[in-house]
Amino acid sequence: MILDVIFPNRCISCSRIIDGKLLVCNLCLAQIRFSHFDYHGENILKERCKLLFPIENAYALMEFEKESVSRKIIHQLKYQSREKIGKILAEWTHERIEFNHEKPDILVSVPLHPKKQRKRGYNQLHVYTETLAEFYNIPYQHDLLKRNHYSKAQALKNKKRRLESQNTFSITRSVSNQHILLIDDVFTTGNTLSMIAWEILKAGNNKVSVLVMAMDE
Repeated sequence: MILDVIFPNRCISCSRIIDGKLLVCNLCLAQIRFSHFDYHGENILKERCKLLFPIENAYALMEFEKESVSRKIIHQLKYQSREKIGKILAEWTHERIEFNHEKPDILVSVPLHPKKQRKRGYNQLHVYTETLAEFYNIPYQHDLLKRNHYSKAQALKNKKRRLESQNTFSITRSVSNQHILLIDDVFTTGNTLSMIAWEILKAGNNKVSVLVMAMDE
């Protein structure tokens, strides 16, 4: 309680003092552009993924606009050591998605290279994935995928380097006849998810769906 007085929880966007369990104040929450996608139906994220790999379902929680509240949230999660933001984003996701009869078999988040994860101290997707696993009673596997190369963030690579990237990811063990939900923070070009999806698809009779925290324009 003393720490709450000295270091009160503040809204990520406007710095207003808010309840310790919240991420943003009500005014800033109203500014977030949630996607309102239909996970089981057609949406723009699914259409973009279909251009890259066979996909079952796709969902983006938020739109990733420039100077937006959603961008501030993701930045805090990835670069400011606020790993617990993932739990709140998982709560928001759970409020909006019902898997019904199309429940995935496994939740798998995009891995960081071990060197980058040691440097950052955590994978920004793990708490999000683990919280969703608990909500939906679906197992997660953080070690199913391995990132083989340590490199700059995908958004910082030039186009030629992206096209030349090969064997960036590998599967660590046999997996077949599984519907895997791939989880990432932001969908931009889709190259990272595409490389992973093809590794999963060629490994066996698997199906792939995609869930991202935000989708770039």
